[in-house]
Amino acid sequence: MSRVIHTRNLLATAAIAFLLSACSLASTEQRPGIDIPASYRQSGAPSGAMPAEEPGRWKPAEPADHQAPSPWWGVFGDPVLVQLEEEALRANPDVAIAMARLKQARALTSRSESERFPEIDAGFGPTRQRGTGAAAGRGDGAAGSTQTLWRAQASVAYEVDVFGRVASGIAAARADEARQRALAHQMLLLVQAEVAGTYFGLRQLEGELRLLADTVALREDAAALLERQLGAGAVARHIVDQARTELFTARAEHLAVAQQHAQASHALAILLGKAPASFSLAAKPLEATVVQLPPGLPSALLERRPDIAAAERAMAAENARIGVAKAAYFPSLALTGSLGYESAALGNLGNWSQRTFLLGPLAGTMLSLPLFDGGRREAELERARGAYEESVAQYRKTVLQAFREVEDALVAMRTLDARIAQQREADASAARVARSAKARFDEGDTDYLAVVDAQRTRLRNRQSLIQSEGARARASVDLVRALGGGWEATGTAAHARSAPSSS
Repeated sequence: MSRVIHTRNLLATAAIAFLLSACSLASTEQRPGIDIPASYRQSGAPSGAMPAEEPGRWKPAEPADHQAPSPWWGVFGDPVLVQLEEEALRANPDVAIAMARLKQARALTSRSESERFPEIDAGFGPTRQRGTGAAAGRGDGAAGSTQTLWRAQASVAYEVDVFGRVASGIAAARADEARQRALAHQMLLLVQAEVAGTYFGLRQLEGELRLLADTVALREDAAALLERQLGAGAVARHIVDQARTELFTARAEHLAVAQQHAQASHALAILLGKAPASFSLAAKPLEATVVQLPPGLPSALLERRPDIAAAERAMAAENARIGVAKAAYFPSLALTGSLGYESAALGNLGNWSQRTFLLGPLAGTMLSLPLFDGGRREAELERARGAYEESVAQYRKTVLQAFREVEDALVAMRTLDARIAQQREADASAARVARSAKARFDEGDTDYLAVVDAQRTRLRNRQSLIQSEGARARASVDLVRALGGGWEATGTAAHARSAPSSS
């Protein structure tokens, strides 16, 4: 009868503990308010942009990092770029690393969630032990006894989450998993942007190589012509020397750009997960990009950027760990038990009379109340609070950096558009000057130095134009990356895809 009463008391204690398990000591997360501008300063009200917001303090929205990054590179209408982006997503080492880290975070979440359930073990085997006569109550000096016991039993261990330690740990693990998912999306976006930027840089260098190759050919023809004229006494020696100087200079510059082109090709190969020796790309000079990307509302940036989502999840994780640290101040309730059979002979192990059970901890106590630890728990709580404050500051830093990157990309696109227009006019003018100088030299009206000057000016203008067009394409990529992706092609313009908030 006493055994039944004891069992009922244990069950009642367990029931009360389960009712208390709803308690939680996790702090209410206080997300920092961010001063959000009404619009981007450098946006210049581009076509397709959304109306400005009301300025003021804004509570960060739930990041939409649950959806996979969109194939935004399609807005450039380059099939080669599309192919390269797909290859990078399949084989880039950084993408593989990010996915592996996400897999680890998911496993850690599963491990934390397993603490909600009891741990059940089963075992079988013999034990041989010798006890003294004193232990058997026969007094000191009495003969001891040796026996072998066979056991087959199952044991159960369960920690009742009275003060939310387990719940807070699970919340922290889930936030860490969400952070790793956002970081994986961020790595995808960075790799995609790096592939596109390197590709456009490669195409720009191919344009420069073609220009310099044509220049070298023209310099060679001019130097050969002047050499013949020198032999006939039609020109002075210094004119031939000047022509050869320009030739050697053009060849040297061509070699320098060829080196840059090779290095850019190597970088692109690594981004695609290939060795540089196994990668080649057919030459295709860069075409001017006309893609316009409306930046939308500043607040939408906080939902689209995966690095901001990761910083927000880090805050949630550190806040949950404060609850874990607080729970260490309160009692922990551990329920244990075992049930099985015990026999001195293996053949009798299955007999009903040989059954045995134990309810309660095998060692120690069921309810453990911490009294003194020399300040260890206080220090751990302060560390958790400090880590949370650090994550809050990191979140604000990430948001401010995001706004800066958008503004930088916007001003780069706007000024590059204006600069390219001016450089095209300068190129047309330089071409007319070069043709006029050549014609006047052929007629003997001017010195050859005027021809060299005009040709050099045109070369520099044309090369600067090619470089600006490459910078314009890369600035478009930078803007997409700064805005967190989420773009789709519609004709020659790009429009932001609105992402639903995750719940």
